[in-house]
Amino acid sequence: MLLTGVLLVAAVGLVVAALSTGYTALAWGSVALSAVVAGMIVVRWRRRWNAPDIEPVELLDEEPVEAAHGDQPVGPSSDAEPVEPSPQPVVVTAAEHADPASASGADQVAEDAELADTEPGEEDTDAADLLVVYELTDEVLVVDGHPRYHLTRCPRPDRTRAERLPVREARELGFTPCGRCRPDTALARRHRAASAITGGS
Repeated sequence: MLLTGVLLVAAVGLVVAALSTGYTALAWGSVALSAVVAGMIVVRWRRRWNAPDIEPVELLDEEPVEAAHGDQPVGPSSDAEPVEPSPQPVVVTAAEHADPASASGADQVAEDAELADTEPGEEDTDAADLLVVYELTDEVLVVDGHPRYHLTRCPRPDRTRAERLPVREARELGFTPCGRCRPDTALARRHRAASAITGGS
């Protein structure tokens, strides 16, 4: 605002000097200063017009927050005793409450799960061997709950739970050949060898 007043006084002085001396340049200088002063006034007026009305906000006196119990302020205190963490609840599984009779059943389930994890893959049986196997009555070993059937000499099945079935019946029940002992290949080869001896004699 002070600068505007100074420029306005200078413009008036230039007008007076131009009238006194008759120099046209002084008159034009006065006009230029007047235009600058007018521009500054317009800019200032626009800023005031566009500025939002902001009311002063009075700061409220903050009172210390009191604790729910007592007059102690909320917050950590150097005199306060350290709070020990509460003990975690002990989770007791159903297996720990089981009696010895059911414990053996749990062991059996765990054993079955372990065997399922180590279950051998399925033998990729040749089509010609598969046709022979479907006609055989040679016995294989199967275990209920396990998908493979095995040769009787295979160490994989649990001997205490294994049962013997004709290979054709094992196939019909949905069992598949063990990829370790390869029963389809062995039985088909044995059958062909026996047929060759029988035919040769």
